[in-house]
Amino acid sequence: MFKIILKLAWNNAFLRASRTFLLIAMIALSMALMIAIEGLYDGMSTSMIDKTLRSDCGEISIFKKGYRLNRVPANTIKDADAILKRLSQTPHVKSALKRLSVDGLSSTARKSSFANIIGIELAEEEKFGQFSHFLKEGKLSFKHYGALFGSSLAKKLKVHVGSKVIFSTQNSKGEINSLYLKVAGILQTNNINIDNFSIYLPLQRVYPFLDVAHNEATQIAIRTDDTQLIHTLKNKYKNLDVKSMRELYPMLQQMQDLTAVFNSITFVIVMIVVFIGILGVMYVSILDRIREFGIMSAIGMAYRYIRMQIILEALLIALVGYVSGALLGYLALEYLHGVGVDLSAYSQGLEKFGYSSLLYADIRLDYFISPLYAVVSASVLSVLLPLRKIKHLNPINVIKAKT
Repeated sequence: MFKIILKLAWNNAFLRASRTFLLIAMIALSMALMIAIEGLYDGMSTSMIDKTLRSDCGEISIFKKGYRLNRVPANTIKDADAILKRLSQTPHVKSALKRLSVDGLSSTARKSSFANIIGIELAEEEKFGQFSHFLKEGKLSFKHYGALFGSSLAKKLKVHVGSKVIFSTQNSKGEINSLYLKVAGILQTNNINIDNFSIYLPLQRVYPFLDVAHNEATQIAIRTDDTQLIHTLKNKYKNLDVKSMRELYPMLQQMQDLTAVFNSITFVIVMIVVFIGILGVMYVSILDRIREFGIMSAIGMAYRYIRMQIILEALLIALVGYVSGALLGYLALEYLHGVGVDLSAYSQGLEKFGYSSLLYADIRLDYFISPLYAVVSASVLSVLLPLRKIKHLNPINVIKAKT
């Protein structure tokens, strides 16, 4: 019996081919657009988080207590090398490094701006977060007093590769020191704090400048895939300030939450459109075939079989639309993931908010699973009103009215 009902449902679903294909096209385009938008917005937030992890804090960062409120050379981790050695032997720690940073004033002959120098080791930074990918102009080199400048800071100072800059700050003893710098490269990390204020120098040059020992650091950054490691380190180093990326950058979490809300609103709107589309087509289809259902009831076909046929019709249309939309959405995500969307015309505005001018989409399985459940639910719910009309149908009156 089920095979007969399924065959009837398939034939009747495409009885008005133009109407059915228009509904399928509407469902497919709605699904594809929703999937593409969802992937693109998630890709934007994922990219920001990834670049923040790579360029700055990793999943976990360790500071001396009070350093983040008073960023002076005296507030350093005194046994940074010993901590790094222990971290290198800790399971699930992919990479760990130290940095030495201090705030000060950067100046040229005509411009000046607040900035902070960050002492790094290029090889460790490359291992930690593929540091070379952030290079926008020039080259990664510290030779001949070379330094690497954040892109926004370079714009504020109006410097370019080869320009000369003086950086001044207090050392650990409170004395004012100045450092001669030459712009070797310009970095764009899309991390606002770094692009706006940071100047990278080799650690070996920063130690004597700030008058601190070689085993000290202001930050130890850690890359890990262990979500429980943060709790272990907080218990182990209670005298230090151990922070996760979420604690250091709460705005990124808020941005992800807002993206999720926006995607949910988009999802609901699309599902309402799909629901109304299927409801309209099924209702008109049933009105067109009301005499057919009257005859089926008159010859003794149970209402449950008629109900099954109508539900199957709606499901078949919805599933064909969903499969078409999922395929179009996947192709769109593949394109956006590989090629991206170039918004370089708006790069200045995007950079102020930490966005890259080239946006790439994420590809996730849940983009396709949630719409499937929603489409199936919408198709079943959309036939409830037409089914109610059939349930209260008087077969004799319907046959008489149509003859």
